[in-house]
Amino acid sequence: MSDSIFRKDGTAQGVAKQRLIETLAAPDKRIIYDPYADKFVLGASIIKLMGHRLSVWLTQKFAPGFHEHLISRTRFIDELVQKSTANEAEQYVILGAGYDLRAHRLGLPPALKIFEVDQPEVQLRKRSKLPRNLPNSENVTYVSVNFNHQTLKNQLLNGGFDPNKPTIFTLEGVSQYITKDAINFTIAELTDLTQTSSATFFISYVDNLINENPKSCFGEGYPNAAKKVETIKKLAAKVGEPWISFYSADEIERMLSKYGFSVIENKTLADLNAVYFSPVGRTLAEDQIFKLEHFVVAKK
Repeated sequence: MSDSIFRKDGTAQGVAKQRLIETLAAPDKRIIYDPYADKFVLGASIIKLMGHRLSVWLTQKFAPGFHEHLISRTRFIDELVQKSTANEAEQYVILGAGYDLRAHRLGLPPALKIFEVDQPEVQLRKRSKLPRNLPNSENVTYVSVNFNHQTLKNQLLNGGFDPNKPTIFTLEGVSQYITKDAINFTIAELTDLTQTSSATFFISYVDNLINENPKSCFGEGYPNAAKKVETIKKLAAKVGEPWISFYSADEIERMLSKYGFSVIENKTLADLNAVYFSPVGRTLAEDQIFKLEHFVVAKK
């Protein structure tokens, strides 16, 4: 399969930037904490100098709620991984890992086996920037996949993946950049890998209403919704990562069901605003809700 689910690292840097910004918030106000994010952000020293409040304000000028959207996605996955690995999952596979640092920052169980899957060049860049003596490093296996002549299933098995152990898989912020055939192929491989065990799968997707009715992908009164959509899509294309695939909730559910997965949750920032931001006095107004991407949890 030549259509890789793993692309360049432009968006990975962008997400790391938002994690760095959130980490600068006061401990009683922040939603997530990533002490390693600065290693992967150009201009990290300038962001640190500006601080959390000014950095978030500048992001709001680009798109209200954009920062909170990405941070709520991070927090949602953090909690899912922590809950899953505390209760049943014995393996964690991070698909398209990029600059994900969950293996080191979440205090995961020491017996948990973690597989980070990505392109060799992305992994090389990441590993060159990682600080020494990271927590849990001994439990991380880096699995490189070149889809021109390798499969995800075989590479994971070659890396020590145990098909008999319950596993959690996460595919964060990727589906919009690749074809639907690539997503289907990937989920089919996950099903093959877990025929004799249980599995939890996280996937995020961009709502197909972004093209048909962009206002519905934001809160009531969100400023210039259609224009913001076009700006975001153009910026993604400019860095070589255009958005090409969009889904409805029904389509995602049908696709996952075809491979034996049942959707348990489907959330957006609109659902998580009161859960994460209200308790720390940072509730977003309706006209700041950025909800064009959904966070889905499915189980098999």
